Amino acid sequence: MSVLLQSEFISKNTLDHIINPEFCIRFLINVCAGSLLVGGIHYRLYKKKEYLFTYLMMNTVIFFIAYSLQKSDLTMGASFGLFAVFSMMRYRTEDITQKDMTYLFIVIALGVITGVNHSSWLEICFYDLLIIGVTWLLEGNFIIRREMTQNIQFENVDLIKPQKREELIAELNERMGLNIHRVVISRIDYLKDSAMIKIFYYE
Repeated sequence: MSVLLQSEFISKNTLDHIINPEFCIRFLINVCAGSLLVGGIHYRLYKKKEYLFTYLMMNTVIFFIAYSLQKSDLTMGASFGLFAVFSMMRYRTEDITQKDMTYLFIVIALGVITGVNHSSWLEICFYDLLIIGVTWLLEGNFIIRREMTQNIQFENVDLIKPQKREELIAELNERMGLNIHRVVISRIDYLKDSAMIKIFYYE
């Protein structure tokens, strides 16, 4: 009986040690910061639903890992190691853009800052809001124009020649009604007389 009571007491103390007010507040700050960045900025601008789960779960997992490492001597080293691992991984897909990769690094940074930083909660909130604020400022066409990209299949391979680049851009602008200023030829299929083109345009 005493062994059972002792076991319950240890379990309760362990649970209280893990789920404490500091953890709950940090987790709430992290959820709010991640949701504000992913939902309020990225999704509102790019409408990519498939990244909502990826970014929010990445942010949450990184927070748990970083918070768990607080009590070890490897805290900062291991946290920076996470950046190295994910920077090398780069989500080996063809679809993810440099802009999406940047958002991935930002959600990782928010999780690390919120989980590891030993400053006060107000200071952590300030750091998170500062990162989100700078992101919003740069994405809001206030300082630099926001550049959008799109992959299209173009059927007139005659216009993909370097000397006809201006004609190609002019035709794409006329067809799509966009302010295209740059194109990159991704792939050419001479059998189908078409090419995969990545277009860059301003909103």
